[in-house]
Amino acid sequence: MNDKMHRVNTSTVSAVSEFILIGLSDAPGVRFFLFVLFLIIYLVTMAGNITVFVAISTDTHLHNPMYFFLGNLSLLDILCPTITVPKMLEVLLSENNVISFSGCIFQLFFLIDVVGTEIFLLAVMAYDRYVAICHPLQYVNIVSMKLCARLAIGTWIAGLFNSLLHTSLIFTLFFCDSNEVDQYYCDIPPVMALSCLPTYSRELVILIVAGVLGSSAFVVTLVSYVYILLAILYMNSAESRHKAFSTCSSHLTVVCLFYGTTICTYVRPSSAYSPDHDRIVSMLYGILTPLLNPIIYSLRNKEVKCALGRVISQVRTILTK
Repeated sequence: MNDKMHRVNTSTVSAVSEFILIGLSDAPGVRFFLFVLFLIIYLVTMAGNITVFVAISTDTHLHNPMYFFLGNLSLLDILCPTITVPKMLEVLLSENNVISFSGCIFQLFFLIDVVGTEIFLLAVMAYDRYVAICHPLQYVNIVSMKLCARLAIGTWIAGLFNSLLHTSLIFTLFFCDSNEVDQYYCDIPPVMALSCLPTYSRELVILIVAGVLGSSAFVVTLVSYVYILLAILYMNSAESRHKAFSTCSSHLTVVCLFYGTTICTYVRPSSAYSPDHDRIVSMLYGILTPLLNPIIYSLRNKEVKCALGRVISQVRTILTK
């Protein structure tokens, strides 16, 4: 701490106007291979999530609460890699790894916004499945489309305010000496590690806020699935149990994948920050999770598969004209 205060008081301190992303600088020999690989993953991710979003928006068979929330998840999975991957591709292709101070702010802001919104959305989706399985006769009356719209808007607003708080806490710090972000995009741990000032109090606020909001959403998700599991166990027929489990297994898989990678990245102090570990984990939730989500939902859901088939056939018809 004293060392940081000393550096702030010296004449060598200068305000940072840009950051250098060095997360991929240790792989010069495989830049083109990584560029092609991540470009293919990004295009497949975009194609998959856009197709799911279009299918849900246009197919009247999917105009119900469960698929309404899935459409919102697909939109988030479109935005998440779009925030980070294009800049990463630019770094790999042109070796231009400089990002402006304002660019770093916006990248971090939108990333936290999307991640926060997805945490709340997954909790809402778990509650929706709880009502559908535990209270099937009252489902239509409880989970109306009006309530769905309010819940969806609420998740986006909560994510926005959560992101505003986190971003303001990080970018009101003073940065000096080094402006090298040891990651392929601007994220909380590597940016905060560059601060000349002690960050303990801000880390504490971030951990408390993230802990309260994240744990609240996690508790809603966990309690919903405990009740769902109990309801499935008390069902009389094996067919009913299989149908109920199949409607929840996709969402449960996505929840485990998302929470596992997010907790590994954010729920720890900056002193425990490990660049190599964080790069791998961030690629899981920032690139691979949005890629896998539409695959997980489409493989285990007949209605989604049928809707996707109709969308693909319509596209083929348009292209062959």
